[in-house]
Amino acid sequence: MELSRDSILKAVSEHPDRYDNKALARLLKIKGPDRRLLRQLLNDMVENGILDKSKNKTFKKTADLSGVMVIKIIEIDEHGDMLGKPEIWKKKLPPPQIIIRESSSGIKAKSYNKATLGVGSRALCRIKEIDGIIIGQVIKRLGNGPSKQLGVLMQNGRGWIIQPVSKKSRHVYKPIKVPSKANLNDLVWFQSSRRNIKDTRLAEIIEFIGSAQKGNTASLISLYEHNVPMGFSEDVISQAKALRLPGVSKNHIDLRHLNLITIDPDDAKDFDDAITAKPTENGGWDVWVAIADVAAYVTPDSPLDITARLKGNSVYLPDTVEPMLPHILSSNLCSLKPNEDRACIAVNIIFNKNGVKVSHCFHRGIMRSNARLTYAQAQELHKNNYIDQSPMVNEAIQNIFGAYTSIKKARENRAPLNIELPERKVHIDEKGNVSNITIKERFDAHKLVEEFMIQANVAAAESLAEKNIATLSRLHEPPKNEKLKSLADYLSVLDLKLSLGERTTTQKLNKLLKKADIKGLSESVSMAVLRSQSQAVYDAELKGHFGLNLTHYTHFTSPIRRYSDLLVHRALINAFDLGKDGSTKSEISRLKETAEHISNTERRAMAAERDSKDRYIATYLEKQVGVIFNARITGVTKFGLFITLNETGADGLIPCRSLGREYFILDEKRKSLIGSDSGDTYKFGRQIKAKLIEATPVTGGLVFEMHSKPDKGSIPKVHNFRRDNYPKRNRRRNKR
Repeated sequence: MELSRDSILKAVSEHPDRYDNKALARLLKIKGPDRRLLRQLLNDMVENGILDKSKNKTFKKTADLSGVMVIKIIEIDEHGDMLGKPEIWKKKLPPPQIIIRESSSGIKAKSYNKATLGVGSRALCRIKEIDGIIIGQVIKRLGNGPSKQLGVLMQNGRGWIIQPVSKKSRHVYKPIKVPSKANLNDLVWFQSSRRNIKDTRLAEIIEFIGSAQKGNTASLISLYEHNVPMGFSEDVISQAKALRLPGVSKNHIDLRHLNLITIDPDDAKDFDDAITAKPTENGGWDVWVAIADVAAYVTPDSPLDITARLKGNSVYLPDTVEPMLPHILSSNLCSLKPNEDRACIAVNIIFNKNGVKVSHCFHRGIMRSNARLTYAQAQELHKNNYIDQSPMVNEAIQNIFGAYTSIKKARENRAPLNIELPERKVHIDEKGNVSNITIKERFDAHKLVEEFMIQANVAAAESLAEKNIATLSRLHEPPKNEKLKSLADYLSVLDLKLSLGERTTTQKLNKLLKKADIKGLSESVSMAVLRSQSQAVYDAELKGHFGLNLTHYTHFTSPIRRYSDLLVHRALINAFDLGKDGSTKSEISRLKETAEHISNTERRAMAAERDSKDRYIATYLEKQVGVIFNARITGVTKFGLFITLNETGADGLIPCRSLGREYFILDEKRKSLIGSDSGDTYKFGRQIKAKLIEATPVTGGLVFEMHSKPDKGSIPKVHNFRRDNYPKRNRRRNKR
């Protein structure tokens, strides 16, 4: 046989890890001086990464992967496939691209790590090659690994350092090597090294993202830190640009005669709901809620759909929006702009004079909004019946407020959980700086729109349950017993009682909130009750909502910004035979996985929004270090007090070292920190004064110093924590 690289590769490929150089020589019938040439060729092929040489000196192709490997997911392509690469790769050739396949059964995931795999996740996979495509079948989900972090390049007296953007990080890092292209305040991905230089941790820069001095730095950091998918592929943009408004047809009836209007925040760009109402002959109300028909444009398993499913929802930050759908759809074709024809799925709900729903039905059609109003404008128009609006708009406003007055009676009888906490808004100027932080005004117009949307969501859930159509529900379970016990312990300190012997209901919690309000404890008790609640999630079965006190509930009214709502729209299309673009069998089969995924993306979005706001507020307060603020204690831990400033809503930490030189004991029952020597007490919900001593815009961290005297209390009757009672250890080594 002729001696060549091809002949060697053919032999090795057919029988990997079988032949060493002597066995290969016999197989290829190489004799005499050609054996030296064979060894030389083998060494060159190993050096160039074509072959791998094992410990027993046998050979295999480099492309051949181990049967089982740890794979790290690096991206999700336009088809929705997860792509990964081996976590450890020591070969000279680039690592192969592996398509990850996740099975619903047989995965031994620990309870703390049951979330759907995503970018950055690690998994133990069985590797197979099918028709030249490498597949990684998930055997076990692993932790994400703490190595990859986001940071900002800075300099100190010793040179370059990396400041992590996470509040949880307690260290700065020194880069092992800084590329020549590096600039001060560059945003980078870095990987911590196991090596240290004295007290300094070393790190390797993996990727440069851009400058952290741009106007949208806080938002950019938050999006990257939480792995929020950004932008859209060319396929998605091309599909969006090609879409057109459907005409009036059997599936899209003409609804342009309805006197519909939109009411949204003043900075809203996408309008996905419009409402109207008119009185009935028996004193009730005929209400219409029209929702943007996103399903007419985003069809199952299309590039648009795959991207929307991946994103899960839009992410709203103080200065920008990372939309679930491209702007050409979210802010234009799907958005219910005034005086423009738009596709919609509408629900017509009839209420009696007591605000109780009598009936409802769904329609798919073409509508036209007669006005775009802000909440403040709607409130003023209702109050004074003017603001330069047409008689039709004036009539619509008076009717929907009239309908709300009636529906509100039924809402009060239903008694949903009534927690009202102030919501802050960060205002960003044209230069990307925080100009102001205000408390959002709360109008009846807000409550009106919320109640109309709830009624539409209930109608969707009831219809789908009645027709036994598979879809997603918005599940909010009752509070867990351990959280209720903790709440009851805290309330007992305030001379408020929560009975644990009976079933906890929203009515019971509302009575508690009223008593707290009478005592002037409304905000602190409201926060405590809110923290006792379970987190709302999506579920593959139609279930109830504890907080709203509803037996059937789903999300239907925001398909522009929530993928869950789009799925419900498709389910309704199937239920009422409104077209051929409803739910598919494959979509229905993965509802459980989708519910878990979009619950995770919702939490991801909330975390990104919160962190972005914290960073902007820290930037705003950076110039106010040394100022004393009014605040409320909103969290008590063994290492300090979490506080919220009254004016800005900024969250910060008062470390225990700021409270005094004695040891402070955490009393979980009373939600307090108590001095072990003096009995000095700082408890949850108390109003205090705090001095700002540190503001870090990169992380959004704020550190304060206590400037209020403690409450006097008794010394804890527990093990004596006073440090002077502990014998000092003799750390001197015996000299010999």
